[in-house]
Amino acid sequence: MSQFFQIHPENPQQRLIHQAVELLHEGAVIVYPTDSAYALGCHMGDKKALDRIRAIRQVDSKHNFTLMCRDLSEISTYAKLTNNSLYRTLNAHTPGAYTFILKGTSEVPRRLMHPKRRTIGIRVPANPIAHMLLEEHREPIMSTTLILPGEEMPLTDPYDIRDILEHQVDLVIDGGYCGLEPTTVIDMTGDLPEIVRKGEGDPSHFE
Repeated sequence: MSQFFQIHPENPQQRLIHQAVELLHEGAVIVYPTDSAYALGCHMGDKKALDRIRAIRQVDSKHNFTLMCRDLSEISTYAKLTNNSLYRTLNAHTPGAYTFILKGTSEVPRRLMHPKRRTIGIRVPANPIAHMLLEEHREPIMSTTLILPGEEMPLTDPYDIRDILEHQVDLVIDGGYCGLEPTTVIDMTGDLPEIVRKGEGDPSHFE
């Protein structure tokens, strides 16, 4: 049976944020709000939790996961920012509803990266609850959008999420409505940005 925290979307209660992060450190799988949709998350290095998320989403080892980061300086620990232009682009669009595909560094567990390209999804969410979770956690949260097998859109109602996943996740954070669409995904590994998926973030900046 999962726990259910109601956290204020604009002024998150520090006590509940701390409890949620303690659960992450203990190996929990959590559902939490972002600036695009609800996400599944776990501790970056926890293989068992990662496997549980794969089972919920019914995805294989080739599925691209995302590291939710606090800020640009944390991104630089886990992704190779190879030139000033790339750095400026990320600086201009973080935080926001964008996921950037970048070359991972040795700090990223290999099982999280694309097996051949050694890339990882990186993003900085513009959501107060997600931001406080990351600040308290002090490292990225391994995440993926909460889209159930056979569905095209993410789940949006925390009470529905609890009813459906109460035996598969350890915590559902009710942070109110946070949108229907997943992020816009931009591949930044080539000479020019490539839009992989259009979503909540305005893709025109990269076209």
